[in-house]
Amino acid sequence: MLVQDVMTRSVRTVKKGDSVRSVAAILCTNKISGLPVVEEGNKLVGLISEKDILNGLLPGYRTFLQGPMKQGDFESMEACYEGLLTKRVEELMTSRVFSVSPTDPILLAASQMDLHRFRRIPVVEDGDRLVGIVSLGDIHKAIFKRELDL
Repeated sequence: MLVQDVMTRSVRTVKKGDSVRSVAAILCTNKISGLPVVEEGNKLVGLISEKDILNGLLPGYRTFLQGPMKQGDFESMEACYEGLLTKRVEELMTSRVFSVSPTDPILLAASQMDLHRFRRIPVVEDGDRLVGIVSLGDIHKAIFKRELDL
C-alpha cells in the first residue's frame, strides 16, 4: 500500500506570520495536534504542534537551574500562556521537517514517524510542495481494514 492510498489530501495549513493564537484555535476546534506551515505555492517550510506551543512555556535547562523555577513555581508559568499566544508561528515552529512522497510505501512513512517520534508526516511532491499528510492512525486503519476485508 502506498502513502497516496491513505493520506489526507485536504490539509489545513498556516503561514509563518500567523499568530499562535490562531493555530491553537485550529488545533482545538478540529481536534488535531499539529499543522504544516507553508509559503507561496504550498511550499512546506515547517510544522507547528501542540507540543511546540507548550514547549514555549517551559523553562530551558539553564533557566530551570538558575531561576525561580527551582522552587517549582510551575503554576505561575501558566499565566504566560496568554503572552505565548501573541507570538508568530515562525517563533515556535519546527523548521527541520521530514516528509514522504505519495508513492512511498506506507510502512516507510510509519518507520520515519517511529524513528523521529512523531505521529504525522507531511506528504510532498517536487521536493517541497505539500500535497497531503498521513498519520499513524491513517496507516493503522488502512492495514486493519485491509486485513479484515472491511
